[in-house]
Amino acid sequence: MTRTLPPPAPPAVTRRPTLPYAVLGWALAYGALRLCWAVAGAPAFPPLDTDLMVFTGWWAVGLCAATALLGAALGRARGWRPALVAAGWAVCAALALACALLLLDLVGLLILDPGAAFHPGAFASRLGCLTGAVLLAVALVDHRRRWRGDCRRCGRTGEPGAHAAAVPGWARAAAWAAVVGCLVRLAAQVWVGFEDVPLSQGASMVAFEVGFLLAGVLLPLALVYRWGRSWPRWVPLLAGRRVPRLLPLVPAAVFAVGLVGYFGIGLAQLTAETVTGTFDPGDGRYPLAFFWVAEPAYWVWGWGLGVAAVDYHRRTRRACPACGR
Repeated sequence: MTRTLPPPAPPAVTRRPTLPYAVLGWALAYGALRLCWAVAGAPAFPPLDTDLMVFTGWWAVGLCAATALLGAALGRARGWRPALVAAGWAVCAALALACALLLLDLVGLLILDPGAAFHPGAFASRLGCLTGAVLLAVALVDHRRRWRGDCRRCGRTGEPGAHAAAVPGWARAAAWAAVVGCLVRLAAQVWVGFEDVPLSQGASMVAFEVGFLLAGVLLPLALVYRWGRSWPRWVPLLAGRRVPRLLPLVPAAVFAVGLVGYFGIGLAQLTAETVTGTFDPGDGRYPLAFFWVAEPAYWVWGWGLGVAAVDYHRRTRRACPACGR
């Protein structure tokens, strides 16, 4: 009996990585801006008089310095460095948290009503911070592919041709958790009413509500059901054709990171204010109980969307031409 051997792995990559030096370049450029603002004073961006959250002032400078050191270390690494990778992902998460207000900017731009709190300079700064997080994440993935993957070309592990066709139960559960989070958040708003919502009138409110339901119901389910990969029969001109994988994947990833980051910070603040009794109801439109329903719902929505997106990426990626994985 003739045994079929798996295709040989391509030769080891000998060229030096370039992504770590892109991370280093970003850290030096963005860090110079943060250093100038820390020394001379940063502009007062509405609504919080700052462009970043959690890591502001000299903390932002320190974050850029840590990113620069990581970029240099990844560029010089000649093997797998678990401690370096762990530190890299921690800094990457910190960068994503720092620009969490970018979620509000994006939502405002999508509904064509950024509001008085939108500032182009703050938006550009947050986008620059997110760019650093993305560059560092890609460099960390590249480092793993080079030193830990079974295949030197794609970095994947496992048996060749072992692509999962079926959606696992945990992915479906995550998608439905996102839907439940969205609907609970909507129920909380129904409970307190829509009269005092800033966008309660006009086309912006309609666009927001439509986008809210699309991102909270249609998008999570599209990640785990067949019609998220092939257009259903009731879609004119596109019925039966393959859905471009980035069409649901990119919005899901962006909103998952934004919801988890922004409302993770909000939940931490809400917990501290509740425990210490320092909760400020503002103008009193919403009681404390409303926030304890709405913010955890948003957080569950974000995590469910993110987990379902990871599975969708895993199932729809192309097989590596070198190893078949």
